[in-house]
Amino acid sequence: MQDRFPAQQLLAEGAQYIDGRPARGESGRAHAVIDPATGARVCAYDLAGTDTVDAAVAAARAAFPGWAGATPGERSDALHRFAAVLADRADDFARAESLQCGKPLKLTREFDVPGTIDNTAFFAGAARHLAGRSAGEYSGDHTSYVRREPIGVVGSVAPWNYPLQMAAWKILPAIAAGNTIVLKPAELTPLTSLLFARAASHAGIPDGVINIVNGTGREAGEHLVGHPDVVMTSFTGSTAVGRRVAEIATATVKRLHLELGGKAPFVVFEDADLEAAVHGAVAGALINTGQDCTAATRAYVQRPLYEAFVERTAALMETVRVGDPFAAGTDLGPLVSHAQRDRVAAFVDRARGYARVVTGGEAPGGDLENGAYYLPTLITDAAQDSEAVQSEIFGPVLVVLPFDTDDEGIRLANDTPYGLAASAWTRDVFRANRATRDIKAGCVWINDHIPIISEMPHGGYKASGFGKDMSMYSFEEYTQVKHIMFDNTAVARKPWHRTVFGDS
Repeated sequence: MQDRFPAQQLLAEGAQYIDGRPARGESGRAHAVIDPATGARVCAYDLAGTDTVDAAVAAARAAFPGWAGATPGERSDALHRFAAVLADRADDFARAESLQCGKPLKLTREFDVPGTIDNTAFFAGAARHLAGRSAGEYSGDHTSYVRREPIGVVGSVAPWNYPLQMAAWKILPAIAAGNTIVLKPAELTPLTSLLFARAASHAGIPDGVINIVNGTGREAGEHLVGHPDVVMTSFTGSTAVGRRVAEIATATVKRLHLELGGKAPFVVFEDADLEAAVHGAVAGALINTGQDCTAATRAYVQRPLYEAFVERTAALMETVRVGDPFAAGTDLGPLVSHAQRDRVAAFVDRARGYARVVTGGEAPGGDLENGAYYLPTLITDAAQDSEAVQSEIFGPVLVVLPFDTDDEGIRLANDTPYGLAASAWTRDVFRANRATRDIKAGCVWINDHIPIISEMPHGGYKASGFGKDMSMYSFEEYTQVKHIMFDNTAVARKPWHRTVFGDS
């Protein structure tokens, strides 16, 4: 057994973090944290109920005037200190994330945690740019300018696939802009959000600015989204749940940010570097065991390369090392839970009735049989309208289909309800430009798939939602715009008053 994170110690004082201190949930129900690599119970915690949510929102509301009144420089300095604390505790974050999610430790150490630290540093800089547009005399003797102001208490709901990064993506732009926040992580993965909030307190971010409530979506989540003192809701998760969040938020006219499902196409044109495309497809499909809404899930390969692509992709998948997330040689860990593993397996089992499973398609046995593992899986010969092509499987499964003309490849890429991310593989600049223009997705990579950076926005089209994470686009979403107008004259009666008072 490799060294795991001491989760019981973290949760000893409760799995809630409200007004700068740990607290216990009051729902009267416990929830277990399970190590998906072994199926063993790690610890249990008391779930938050509606009273816990109310207390967290009250703390955020009380903290808002002071935090919103801090100067951009003061908020920036606090976030820079926060980034330094995260860097000092990087190994704790990496091990906690691997324990609760089943991610290989090399992934959390090289991707999740460094990305979160970088994101914190980015928003530390962004905090100094809470500014409007320059002043101008657009209306005769009046001077106008625009202020960007924080909006208040933000209520956010994060998923289980990237608990640390999703917490950062929601918390950082909100507080950099001067808001306060209540975050509800997924019940399966409470650990790193709590570590994140504690690190923020250690860095000197005031009590009540960041609050964490760990409860169920149906009770704590829906109460948070519908809370009258929450002025904005940010949600990342499935499109089906996103519709429910939108329905609740609409009742109180909240600002809404939704990052929903994806079914990313991976389009390989006949002039592509085949070896690069094969490696890109396997890495893009298997990142985080396929539990990534931007993962490559549908590979469309132009006919001259199709057979070779299938053969080489299957062969490369079979070399991927599946195993203990804490073992140095592991490439692919378990899915987040046995329920998620069974859901993925059911998708593949149904696909056997209409398609061909080339490799994978089963859970490994031996030393891994108690974990939520599933082998890398390649499916071919599926129809475009089949479930495997149209639905989000959220596991280590790649479906490959051929196409003939460029028009057909782009049409097929767009032929799902989703539009979060996509990639195109070609050495032709004209094909590349056309793909970036015509594929309807919030991000289109050329000759790569999956990289993200703090300076650039992440968000979708169509049923993948709206709003952006990361970047200045995200920062501005957590502000409201106010128009200020000055009259520069000393005239008591303005010319436009005649429209109300007449000429007398």
